[in-house]
Amino acid sequence: MGDQAEVAFLRVYLNTLTSQPIVYKDDYQQPPENSLKKVPVLHISLPAPPRRAPAGSTSASTLTLTFKSLKPPASFTLSVHPTDSILAVKQRLAEQPNGPPVAAQRLLLKGKALADAKLVKEYPLADRDTVNLVLKAVSTPAPSDTTDITMPDAPPPTVTLSTPTPAPAGTGDRPVVSAAQAAAHPRRHTRIPSVVLSPSPSAESPSASVTDITLTLDADGDGGGLPSEEISAYHVALAEPAFWERLLEFLNTSFPSPPDAARAWEDFLRASKGTLTASEVARIRDRVGVSGMAGT
Repeated sequence: MGDQAEVAFLRVYLNTLTSQPIVYKDDYQQPPENSLKKVPVLHISLPAPPRRAPAGSTSASTLTLTFKSLKPPASFTLSVHPTDSILAVKQRLAEQPNGPPVAAQRLLLKGKALADAKLVKEYPLADRDTVNLVLKAVSTPAPSDTTDITMPDAPPPTVTLSTPTPAPAGTGDRPVVSAAQAAAHPRRHTRIPSVVLSPSPSAESPSASVTDITLTLDADGDGGGLPSEEISAYHVALAEPAFWERLLEFLNTSFPSPPDAARAWEDFLRASKGTLTASEVARIRDRVGVSGMAGT
């Protein structure tokens, strides 16, 4: 019993020691007696290098294949490489004399179709083998029924602007006013240039007529300054606010009721609005103090 107890104790003690991790110092070096005396070499047999083919002999990697078609009867013999794709083989067949187009070819080996994306070596093909060639009909696009007719572009119509020649100063029915009066009482431009539209020639209307269109445009190129026509003395007198003050005083003495006088004054001003500008009407109303509808 004592021997068995010692054996059991030794087993437990050894198992406890083996379960403890072994920690080595940073400067630990393995004792020389524990290192290998000689590096073992494994003896592995290597295959012999391949022999070179003699000069002048054909490469064994090239395959000579025969492609036969029953309908129509035809036969083609080609030398292909195992790494060639089936599509490349079809293209070489199409380059042969009387070769069918690539779209019409279908290659069969033992009843199975050869895929264009695969290589020759992926199929069980040997030298001098025969591959069935099946030709299928290729549909051609039908001609379009509609015909595109391109009409020539017609040139755009021409626009001709003609400005009448202004009359010389000092002529005409209207008197000439000074530059100070013209600057104080500007007037709208009244010259009307003539616009002639010439339609483009066409086959339907060989003799096109010329249409005159009258447009009211500003004929002055600088956009400012006085018009070339003379300013009448009538307009100068009508644009003076003092004239309308005297007119209101006269109407107040003629009508017993001030509203009636203001109404008559307003009628006179409305009748003259075709001659006066907006700024002139505003100065008159500010001077006289009579406001019309909406302040105009």
